[in-house]
Order: sequence, then C-alpha cells, then structure tokens
Amino acid sequence: MKKGRSKSDFLIELSDFFIPRFCEACDKKLATNEKVLCPDCLAGLTPTDKNLLQTEYERKFGNDNSIDEFYSAFVFKVDEPIQKLLHKLKYKNKFRIGNFFGEKLAERFENEIKNFSPDFIIPVPLHRLKKAMRGYNQSYYIAKGIAKQTGIKVNGKILVRKKFTETQTHLNAEERKLNIENAFNVRKASKIKGKRVILIDDVITTGATTSEAAKVLKENGAEKIMALSVAIPELD
Repeated sequence: MKKGRSKSDFLIELSDFFIPRFCEACDKKLATNEKVLCPDCLAGLTPTDKNLLQTEYERKFGNDNSIDEFYSAFVFKVDEPIQKLLHKLKYKNKFRIGNFFGEKLAERFENEIKNFSPDFIIPVPLHRLKKAMRGYNQSYYIAKGIAKQTGIKVNGKILVRKKFTETQTHLNAEERKLNIENAFNVRKASKIKGKRVILIDDVITTGATTSEAAKVLKENGAEKIMALSVAIPELD
C-alpha cells in the first residue's frame, strides 16, 4: 500500500476495480473519494438560501404552531438531477442516495441542529400497506444519514400512519390538507413528552403532511419540532 493512502481508500479502490461505482445522476464512473454523485452533478444541485427558507417557512407553517424550525437543503427542479435522484430513492431501492442526502443535510445545517439539541429523529412514516408495496420508507434512510453524521438516534416506531391516503402529487394545498387530516397516531406518548424532535421527509411541498405529523407529536407532549427535508419545490 502506498504511503499516504488509508486502508479504507485501498479497499474502495479494490472494490471499484471489480464492481465499479457510477454516479446516480449521469452514470459517470466515480473516483475513490466520490460518493453517489460525481462533482459535476453535485454542483448541479441548487442549494436553498436563507431568504427562500424563511419565505417557505412562513408559507408552509406560519399559520400554525406545529413546526418551530424548518430547513431544506436543495430546490427541487423538474428534469434536473435532484428529480432523478429522489425518484431512484423513492422507487428504485437506492437506499444509499437517502444516506447521502441525510449526510448532506447534517453537514449543511450542522449548527442549527446542534443548537436545537434534538433528542431523536423521526422519519415521516408510510402507511403499512404502502410500505408493504414499496418495501421500505425512503425517509428512514435519510434519517439514518443524519444519524451517522450527528450521533442522534432514529426512532421509527413512535409515529404511525393510520390512514391510507391517496397520492398528493396532483392535489392543491387545501386538498392535501384534507387528504392528510387525522392520518397519524403516536405510540407510547411518554417517550416524546418534553422531547425535541427532528421530523424528516424527502420533499416538503405544501407542508400539509409535515404539519399534520408535527401536530400529533405536539398533542402528545413533544416540546419542539424541527422539520428537515432534502428538497422543496421552486417558488410558483
């Protein structure tokens, strides 16, 4: 092994020789020090800024007391790498994309998370039937990425989705709110009483699902809720 190279780098190079890794957005072969995305595709993701996040917080959560803080890493744009990546995460069993985005969220909002002092992370749950059809909850893998970077534990059993809801993709804000109403329940409320919680989802569009989940957590004693997502849509 050459001097200056770690054992980890050597093992990755050896693995890449037999099973090459490729960028999940453009299929370019990844270098040893690259994860999930090549530098060009990573640079092609549009980060959110403070003004956008403040505007979106007021639009999505300003009229209720469910969400205390809200952050999202990227702007969701159709026909750009972010759309392809989230589609693969959600429907193609690409769990490492979720881990990757979770790590990016933890890096981007390191200070905000630290100052919030969360007790644990809760991924927004799927209904058991939808999870059975898909096989997994994509938000869980994002949460695991955050946990890896921060050491904060993930608890995927406290919040339960009791109502099977139709897809929200083609619903407007009011329809989404009605669709998701009374969709969640809490198990063992004593575990969240007085706790600070990070609520994680892949994309927060209108905020209806996140608000409803946070409302139930607060009704059962959670002290504060921070909502985190990989992306938010472009402003209309």
